Amino acid sequence: MTRILMIATSADRMIPGTEPTGVWLEELTTPYYAFRDSGAEVTLASIRGGAIPVDQRSVNADGENDASVERYLKDEALKAEIASTPAFTSIDPDGYDAVFLPGGHGTMFDYPVSEELARLVERFDREGKIVAAVCHGPAGLVSAKKPDGTPLVAGRRVAAFTDSEERAVGLDNAVPFLLETRMKELGAKHEAGPDFQPFALRDGNMVTGQNPASATRTAQLVMEVLKEKAA
Repeated sequence: MTRILMIATSADRMIPGTEPTGVWLEELTTPYYAFRDSGAEVTLASIRGGAIPVDQRSVNADGENDASVERYLKDEALKAEIASTPAFTSIDPDGYDAVFLPGGHGTMFDYPVSEELARLVERFDREGKIVAAVCHGPAGLVSAKKPDGTPLVAGRRVAAFTDSEERAVGLDNAVPFLLETRMKELGAKHEAGPDFQPFALRDGNMVTGQNPASATRTAQLVMEVLKEKAA
């Protein structure tokens, strides 16, 4: 059985301020259900363990959400998983075929400073396993390096939340850095579609998506790579 390790943020505040943040729920629920429905085993973990903070801006009233969020709101089992996750460092990564990093602004505050996450991403990449992230999830790639010490994303095609999208949501001054800008600084070949429209791409074993609307396509690309590897 295909096994996917999904690692979410544990950050619930935009430091040094007090603005609430967390995971953008659609970016977790969409791939989670896509992978589970395809027969994969999904292990949900987080940076520190415990409850995954959910950005409340990503949850609307019943009937007004993305289909995966609507499904989640009625799914007591997944709610329980999100309420009590293991720290990803407590999980043996052997036997997993992919790591998936959902976004949300929380990721900007704990993904880049986690040396353990950087090492895990490096290991998956070095072993030819899938490294996938969506929206702000690619913040988990910025500290990872290739064996020669250069940035993992250098020379690779990458999608991520764009600077213009960050400005449009009014949080360009709340985050520690602009993700698109940082990707370019690291030598990545950043690509994007129109703001807030679905856009995802694959570069070898790396799959990245631009924004919440890209979660479905990002998950589809991951499953396509998994099928290739299984053939």
